[in-house]
Amino acid sequence: MSNNFSNLDNLETTIRKSSVIQERMNLVSTHMYKQFLEYQNAVLNTNEMFLRMIEHVHLTVDYLKQSFSSRGIASQKIYYEIDKNKTTVKLNILWHSISFTLRSNDKPQALFREGKEPLFSGRIIAIKGNISKMRKNGEFEPDFQLILENEVASLFVPADKQEPAIIKIRHIGNREFPLNQTDAHREFLLKVIEIICGGGVYHEENFKRNIKL
Repeated sequence: MSNNFSNLDNLETTIRKSSVIQERMNLVSTHMYKQFLEYQNAVLNTNEMFLRMIEHVHLTVDYLKQSFSSRGIASQKIYYEIDKNKTTVKLNILWHSISFTLRSNDKPQALFREGKEPLFSGRIIAIKGNISKMRKNGEFEPDFQLILENEVASLFVPADKQEPAIIKIRHIGNREFPLNQTDAHREFLLKVIEIICGGGVYHEENFKRNIKL
């Protein structure tokens, strides 16, 4: 008889433990499901915005070619390339190379905002240089750390189309530039081109110090 009571106690303990696990895992799955829905919508919005940006890349390159040609400068080095999956655009403007990519949108991620709620969003990253060359140890895919090191700016696109997209420019720091999602793809493209092509390139120098023995 005592063995039967012992078995009942063990059964009740098991049921209680199972109930606690179920309750807590239900909270976890509910939380993750909410994040997943936001992630899905944000990625859809981001992909749509990237495709609209590609259309403006074509127009921008045409205008640049016309502008330089009218000044007597050959336009062969003004062109763009799109990868077959339409996740990366490489833009060449004379001696400047610029890349735009959707890489990093493989999981729900939120934009940290000082004093505000984090914003779950997709991300388009603008990079100074040719992303195809940003590889380590002969790997086929570009290294994400190298991408971040060469980042110029990022466009963060939320799940809700009514919320503004946000541009963050690396050299300005934590400042946010909110934009209506209708115009964000064009403004982001133009702003990045202005930042990179509006600057210059210094000569490389190798200084040697004279050391007296």
